[in-house]
Amino acid sequence: MALKNALTSSVGKKLVMGFTGIFLILFLVVHAGLNACIWANDGGEMFNKAAHFMGSNVVPRVLEVGLFAGILLHIFQGYLLTLENRSKRSVGYAVDYSKGSKWYSRSMAILGTILLLFFILHWKHFWVPSRFTGIPYEATLTNGLQVHDVFALMKDTFSEAWVVIVYVISCGALGYHLAHGFQSAFKTIGVHNRRYHGMLSAAGFAFSIVIPAVFAMMPISIYLHWIQ
Repeated sequence: MALKNALTSSVGKKLVMGFTGIFLILFLVVHAGLNACIWANDGGEMFNKAAHFMGSNVVPRVLEVGLFAGILLHIFQGYLLTLENRSKRSVGYAVDYSKGSKWYSRSMAILGTILLLFFILHWKHFWVPSRFTGIPYEATLTNGLQVHDVFALMKDTFSEAWVVIVYVISCGALGYHLAHGFQSAFKTIGVHNRRYHGMLSAAGFAFSIVIPAVFAMMPISIYLHWIQ
């Protein structure tokens, strides 16, 4: 009962948001690193090898379950906190204190909703075929191993301009979401004082630019045939 109360309290919800947020930040680093293999420009050899490892190794598959749980919990708690905060301010303030904060810090629910819709589209494009319906492309690695050609699926998916545009816009939403969420996550779990504030602010700012930019350049690079 004590654990339930801790998780359902306002502080508990924020802690859940903080820890799941940090977990998702680490996932973004791994995901960006794996997808960056397409820039080896070797016909998808390195990328398909990495994708095969992630799909066939038991450790990444177990972590995948935790990832989905983390995403769903992060979204659920985020909406709960938004509703809770709005209900507390239903009467409104005599002075609009929100003017002192960035617009994206006040729009995390909207940005999160855009990202949720993007996740659904992204899962439809890649995760569902790789785990359930099957990928219609096969590739043979240099060691003779037959694997799903996820690189060919990526090239096929990003051959349509509207898909590329949606992905790039979603990466923009991700950037703004991270611009507030990165610092907020660490601040929530207590990693926040004068000594670390400047470092966290700089790291959060850089992360919110670099990671979304890396993700956005992937569909752009494929659509413009910079990668073969």
